[in-house]
Amino acid sequence: MIRVVLVDDQAIVRTGFRVVLETAGGIEVVGEASGGREAVDVVRRTRPDVVVMDVRMPGGDGIEATRAIVDARVGFDGGGLEGGRLGGGGLEGGRLEGGGLDGGGLDGVGFDGVGLEGGGSGGSGRGAGPGTADGQEARVGSAGAPAVLVATTFDLDEYVFGALEAGASGFVLKDVEPDEFVGAVRALASGRAAIDGATTRRVIAEFTRRRRASAVEPSPDVLTERERELVRLLGEGLSNDEIGERLVVETSTVKSHLTRITTKLGTRDRLQTVVWAYRSGLLP
Repeated sequence: MIRVVLVDDQAIVRTGFRVVLETAGGIEVVGEASGGREAVDVVRRTRPDVVVMDVRMPGGDGIEATRAIVDARVGFDGGGLEGGRLGGGGLEGGRLEGGGLDGGGLDGVGFDGVGLEGGGSGGSGRGAGPGTADGQEARVGSAGAPAVLVATTFDLDEYVFGALEAGASGFVLKDVEPDEFVGAVRALASGRAAIDGATTRRVIAEFTRRRRASAVEPSPDVLTERERELVRLLGEGLSNDEIGERLVVETSTVKSHLTRITTKLGTRDRLQTVVWAYRSGLLP
């Protein structure tokens, strides 16, 4: 059973999401919250696999709540947003102040949890749909921090980019078809991402535009030549199956390589690995 927490300041939206998810079967809504601080408390108590998060709530605290949840500062150990993390007012406290996308908000550790493969394995082809990264090895849910799915009305804007930077695993539009919404939740619960290939390319392009050299990035030399070749293919947006065909190896071998690569680099997923590749100069 997939455990979900719904976070939205509008009760009618939460009710609609609950009906869609629980009607689908195999999904239980274990908690609801109308704001970021409350969301952190609910997540700590209920230990969900997926948090559906509205980042445009009054007070602008959805992004900081996402960051706290994904970083596991809710920790399930008494951490969270106490101690002033949200005391400055979320967006008003400066996280995206000064221009959002234009103010450099993507220059930090970028886009944790967002996959590269979009519709590569049953994806819908819509930006809001559950285009998923096939073969993601690690579960994102309650074994560690829950996966965060951003639900938004506004497509890719500074709020969504801020949430992806904070560690969200993907996003859906609030007018998404019910089956696509359910598919996105299932994807996140199984350790995949919910974002299609075209949207991922927009995220990568935005990151590349803002790319800033970092002294703490691992060198490409930590990878073997074969591993560097595989990362370059990730940068082309290829699926595991497509990479296997290109390299003439089994898909299981590709997955093993990806596991070793992310371990060596300390990256969480495919997109973060590509972000590293841009930062390190492995990708132009």
